[in-house]
Amino acid sequence: MKSQNFSTTVRVDQTPEAAFAAINNVRGWWSGEIEGSTDKFGDEWTYRYKDLHYSKQRITEFVPGKKVTWLVLDSSLSFVEDKSEWNGTNITFEIARAGDKTEIKFTHVGLVPEGECYGACSNAWGSYINGSLRSLIATGKGQPNAKKG
Repeated sequence: MKSQNFSTTVRVDQTPEAAFAAINNVRGWWSGEIEGSTDKFGDEWTYRYKDLHYSKQRITEFVPGKKVTWLVLDSSLSFVEDKSEWNGTNITFEIARAGDKTEIKFTHVGLVPEGECYGACSNAWGSYINGSLRSLIATGKGQPNAKKG
């Protein structure tokens, strides 16, 4: 049986172009320190959250209003045994019209239930995509540093 990659889908009352712009404004919705440009094909950038998570991404697909893919080049997750579990995984955002709404399908290809990070990472992605990113697209303001209650 094929492993199931983590995926979640959100719908918003904005254009695909607005969703695309918000996704590429990574600092606007993902907590942590981000170094480098995150908004054009071939960009490489790093993400760091305290001493818990470091990753380096390269934008390998960049189709305005339709799709963005990040390849994880390097990672260090301090809370799992295999610190480099994300290495070589792909993070994709697929954007499409769905009736009068825009649908964003987020998939972390390689983040699977068999992986140690799946529980914590899928919960975090779900929160960022369904909360902060959705808010950034819908209202122009994300919640990248929202604290869990």
